[in-house]
Amino acid sequence: MEHATPFLTSLVLGLTFAFAFGLAARLIRMPPLVGYLVAGVAIGPNTPGVTIDGEFTRTLAEVGVGLLLFGVGLHFRARDLLAVWRVAVPGATAQVVLGVLLGAVLGVALPDLPFGHALVFGLALAIASTAVATRALEEQGQLSSEAGRTALGWLVLQDLLVVLGLVLLPAASGHQGGDGIGLNLVLAVAKLGAFAALMLVIGRRILPWALGQVARSASRELFTLAVVVVALGVAYGASTLFGVSFALGAFFAGVVLGESDLGHQAAAETLPLQRIFAAIFFVSVGMLLNPLTVLDTPVTSLLALAVVLLANGGATFFLLIGLRVAPATAAVVAAALAQIGEFSFVLMELAIGEGLLPASIRGPILLGSFGAILLMPLTRRFLAALAARMPGRVQRGREGAGRLNANLPRLENHAVLVGYGRVGVLVAAALRRHHLPFIVVEDDRQRVDLLHNQGVPALWGNGTQAEMLEAAHVDRARLLIVTLPLAWEARRVVELARTANPGIAVTVRAHQDAEVDWLHVQDSSGLAVMGEREVALGIADFAMQRMGVAASTAQATIDVLRKRRVADAAVGGLGI
Repeated sequence: MEHATPFLTSLVLGLTFAFAFGLAARLIRMPPLVGYLVAGVAIGPNTPGVTIDGEFTRTLAEVGVGLLLFGVGLHFRARDLLAVWRVAVPGATAQVVLGVLLGAVLGVALPDLPFGHALVFGLALAIASTAVATRALEEQGQLSSEAGRTALGWLVLQDLLVVLGLVLLPAASGHQGGDGIGLNLVLAVAKLGAFAALMLVIGRRILPWALGQVARSASRELFTLAVVVVALGVAYGASTLFGVSFALGAFFAGVVLGESDLGHQAAAETLPLQRIFAAIFFVSVGMLLNPLTVLDTPVTSLLALAVVLLANGGATFFLLIGLRVAPATAAVVAAALAQIGEFSFVLMELAIGEGLLPASIRGPILLGSFGAILLMPLTRRFLAALAARMPGRVQRGREGAGRLNANLPRLENHAVLVGYGRVGVLVAAALRRHHLPFIVVEDDRQRVDLLHNQGVPALWGNGTQAEMLEAAHVDRARLLIVTLPLAWEARRVVELARTANPGIAVTVRAHQDAEVDWLHVQDSSGLAVMGEREVALGIADFAMQRMGVAASTAQATIDVLRKRRVADAAVGGLGI
């Protein structure tokens, strides 16, 4: 019998430990990524016991970050990015500068570290992890919200600054002269511009066309493979040919593809891979931590953690408030950015290799990352409480929510339709046919503009936000209709609506019996509709009536079946 290769062993052990520790973290009400980090420490080279191949794991982690950012890009529109530049450009620039200076103050206190080199240390502490931030926003249902768009714009600008920082480091080490640094800087900007132009002019036409050709082959396997090839291929080309980070290249590939009608299917196909490889990424971060190194410099490590929380979390929050962003939104963005990750590690290793930073600096930087990620739930609560204690600005935030529906008719005893996709379109058509009052909450701007042109009340935004449901007057609505494709989003909307209006009737699009059961526990009079089940019920109704069953009797049978679990109906029969 052949023995397993080290790579196969590393993959199996990495995923197994990630699952075990992620499940344990979930059981104690912590985010799974905390468990992934601890799993990395447990199987890393710096702790006794099982050890896996770190280089292989880091390679898989880079793939994971690329797929994760590709998925984010699929749900992100170029116009959304441009819409937040007014906040992201000055805010992110000021935050990075403040973070660099604050980190440099700590660096100067270290032995044999001049101020110029300490600035590099500060830069490593000032750049948030895109993978960590997007995962945190996704878990809160905020990735498509105003906070999510602002955070992503902020992160994109940080990534661009890191690219320039990586160009400048060799020059700062003395390996290049003044002419070399200027030439490299010009080349970096030129390459970045060339990549952006290539993606916008050529990529946005060729990539959707190529995937469309694959989709016409009617092979789901080939389509999934093609999507992964596009994501990783563009990311690889961006990093090798244009000097753009792998993650940023994948993000722009997603943005370009997301503007086509294939974007939603591409996102669905890559979602399982994103989750698996993202877990490996967090395991790889945990593997870098050496508890003994941290113990060698406990004060410096704790101060580095404090710099990360203050420079990335605190500074981001107050800068956003200064830019007149609603406190609740500022708190969500700041909590997601109050950490450091992959780019900080790249800067750290390059600076150590160039002789700008001592190897002993790894401990404080890694603890700054590890500790900040572990503290994210507490950071989120603290910033949310801080935002709530700002009455003057909170009031302006509420007025901003009011402006969302300032031009809408006053609605009462109406239906709130969350989601205007293929299902929502038909529901809205039925309501309009009978002149029933309703309002649509949809996060696709083009669909909202279309509804406005048709005279239909609609709000642009994510229905998982309490602010959007408040603007839709869910507190005085008669019915909530949720047609969102993701179960966790639907549950979030229902929970928020129930909080504002306990008596509201609810109907939800479902995909599994567990989702149907969940709604029935919440509201036995509500309706959860499963797509496959409704197809079967429609065929059954037609068949019964064609075979001579009275319409009223057939309808009674359909009503009974609609409330049954699929498995129960198949095994136990109708019982009517």
